[in-house]
Amino acid sequence: MPSTTAATPLEIYRQMQQAVLREDGPTLLPAELLADDIVVETPFSPPGARRFEGRTEWLEFYASRPLPFRFEAFRELSTLATADPEVLVVEYELTGTVTTTGLSGSAAFIAVLRVRDGKIVLWREYQDLPAISRALSLPPEDLSRSPR
Repeated sequence: MPSTTAATPLEIYRQMQQAVLREDGPTLLPAELLADDIVVETPFSPPGARRFEGRTEWLEFYASRPLPFRFEAFRELSTLATADPEVLVVEYELTGTVTTTGLSGSAAFIAVLRVRDGKIVLWREYQDLPAISRALSLPPEDLSRSPR
């Protein structure tokens, strides 16, 4: 009987890259890749958007904050395997256009990805908030507020 092996952190990261560049709307963390008990952390984000515990909580927040971006490039700067086979550290740059204004911009990110049994259990991302704020023409503290 053939054994199946779960996707590695690098394979999951590659699927995330593809999802970000989808033409029908970017998806940062595709729902099918998330563990039920995922933790999403963005430590430098404004209060209210720094930590989400559980798939449901993250998906509800994400649904309330549609991305006003069309990403055109996902430039991988560095991808580092760690001594822990579940963990990958990545540095990348996203370039895109703000759909509400037509302005283009880019921002750098560093993320720690932990994958267990083929599902993301931790996504900790350090974002270039000043670049994101400039692209959206918003002060950083407004990034955590729901547009609705």
